[in-house]
Amino acid sequence: MKFSGLVLASLATSGAAFTSTSNGARTSFSKLSAVAVKEEQKLDLKPGFTLEEAPLLMDPVADMTEEDAAKAIQPGRYNNKDNSIALPFLLRPNKLDGSHAGDYGFDPLGFTETEDLYTMQEAEIRHARLAMLAVVGWPLSELIAPEWMLQSGGRAPSVLNGFNPLTFLATVAVFGGLGYFEFKTSLRSNTQTEFGKIHRQDMSQVWNYGVAGDYNWDPLNLYNSIGDDAMSRKGLRDVELSHGRSAMLGISTFAAWEALTGHAITDSFGMFFHPNLALPALVFGYTFFNAVYEVENNERYVLQISKTSEGEAYLETLKLSLPAALRGEGPSSEETMSNLSEAAEKAQELFAKAQKAYASMSDSYLEYSTQNMEKKD
Repeated sequence: MKFSGLVLASLATSGAAFTSTSNGARTSFSKLSAVAVKEEQKLDLKPGFTLEEAPLLMDPVADMTEEDAAKAIQPGRYNNKDNSIALPFLLRPNKLDGSHAGDYGFDPLGFTETEDLYTMQEAEIRHARLAMLAVVGWPLSELIAPEWMLQSGGRAPSVLNGFNPLTFLATVAVFGGLGYFEFKTSLRSNTQTEFGKIHRQDMSQVWNYGVAGDYNWDPLNLYNSIGDDAMSRKGLRDVELSHGRSAMLGISTFAAWEALTGHAITDSFGMFFHPNLALPALVFGYTFFNAVYEVENNERYVLQISKTSEGEAYLETLKLSLPAALRGEGPSSEETMSNLSEAAEKAQELFAKAQKAYASMSDSYLEYSTQNMEKKD
C-alpha cells in the first residue's frame, strides 16, 4: 500500500490550517490540488472509499461527537469587540479573536498579518519558559555564587555585564545545548502523543494544530489540576503565558539595570532578596487594602477610593474578633489605670521576692563553697 496520497493530503491540510477563515472551520479535502487527487488511483483503498475520507485514518478528532465538539474551545471569543483589549485605542487584529491562550489583541506592529501565527506562539512560549528560569537563576547566582564567578559589583555574568573565561565557556555550553534542543524539536510532530491528541480535540473548532509549546511533558500531573476540560487547560496555559511575559520583562530589566548602574540587582533591590520586615508589611498592606477598598475611574474623576460592602463586613468581623478593650467596650480609662497600677505593684513585689530568693541561694552557695575549701586545706 502506498501512502504518498495520504502524505500529500496531510500536507495540504497542514498548510491550510494557518490561513484565516471567517468561521474558523478547517479546509475541506474536496479542494485538494489536482496532484493529490491523481494520487487517489495509487492508494489501496476499500471499495467506495475516496481520498476525501483518507484523513479519517490519521485524524484523532475525526470521530468527535457533537457533544465533544461543543466542549472544545470555540473560536471568536472577541468577535463582538472592535478594539484590542490590550491597546483599546487600536482596532483588534483579525487573527487575534481570543481563541488562543494569552490572546489579548496585542499586535501593534501587525506581525500576525505577515508571519505564521503558530510559529510565533511557539517562539513566545519558548522564550517565556526560558525567562522564567532566568529570572530566578539571575539573582540566585548573585546570592550564592562565589565572588570569582561574578563580575564587578557582584553582578551576574551576562552579555552586557561581561564574562570571565570560565563563565563564558559555561554560557556557550548551556546555550549550545538549548540551541541543539530547539533544532531537534522545532519540527517535531505531536499529533499522536497523549497531550497532542487532547490538544487537537480541544482546538478542533479553531484549527488543526493543537497548541504551541506541547512537549507531552507533565511529570507531576498538574495540567488537569483545576479541571479535565478544554477551558481549564486553556486557563493554565494562560497563566503560564502571563507569568512568562512578566518574566521576560523582569529579566530584561535586570540586565538593563545592572548594565546602566553597575550594581547587582540583589543589592539595589535588597528588600526582595534579603530577609526583612518591610516586604511582608507591604504585602500585608496591599492585600488588606484590596480586601476592603476598591479604586474606580468614572467619566469625570479617576482613582476614586471607596469601601466595598464585602470590606465593611470584613472590618466588622475583624472588630468583633478583637478583645473588648480594643473595641472600646471595656472598663473606663480610670479603671484601666487603676488596674495597671495594681498590676505594677504586684510585679514589683514579685520581683523583690525573686531578688530575695536569689540572694539567699547565692549566700548558701558561697557558704557551701567556703566549707569545701576549708576541708581541702
